[in-house]
Amino acid sequence: MRSIFSTVAFLGFQALWVVCSPLQVFAVDGVNFSVHVENQTRVRDAMSRRQHRVYQLYSRTSGKHVQVLGRKISARGEDGDKYAQLVVEADTFGSQVRIRGKETNYYLCMNRRGKLVGKKASNRSEDCVFVEKVLENHYTALMSARYTDWYVGFTKRGRPRRGPHTLPNQQDVHFMKRLPPGEQPHTQQFRFTTVSKRSKRVRAARPH
Repeated sequence: MRSIFSTVAFLGFQALWVVCSPLQVFAVDGVNFSVHVENQTRVRDAMSRRQHRVYQLYSRTSGKHVQVLGRKISARGEDGDKYAQLVVEADTFGSQVRIRGKETNYYLCMNRRGKLVGKKASNRSEDCVFVEKVLENHYTALMSARYTDWYVGFTKRGRPRRGPHTLPNQQDVHFMKRLPPGEQPHTQQFRFTTVSKRSKRVRAARPH
């Protein structure tokens, strides 16, 4: 009888230890999944399928659209301007993107001095990678993946701001994504399905 009681007590102790040990790991190690996601966002992902989207970036400050004019970058494009149509390439776990001018085939990049420049499509420099951030006011900000806390920004006249002179709460770095005129979002048409009651099968009478 005593051996049975000791066995039950031992099994109960093991079960309690299994339940409590993960809690101890979280308490000691201070696991933070938001930090994990942020770290994964900064890692290039060669396994996922690359997504290409075409849209315009409306600048909140200039009231115009971002243009990739070759090596020159501005935010003076009208709605539908061919230089304002941007191909956004996403190929990571999180929200890292490369932005390329559809007309010129040049990438939007930020050099080590924080200046926005255009580089040829054959250039795969990390200067051309940005992190998309959706802000509380529903605008989008683009932070350099290489130079942390440097953002894509423009003045009221549509001239680029240098990265070190930008902050995420400035209107200069706020953008709104817009589809080119005439293009509609890709949505699947909803199909209604009617369900009819199943009729009971009538078995044929077996011949006697």
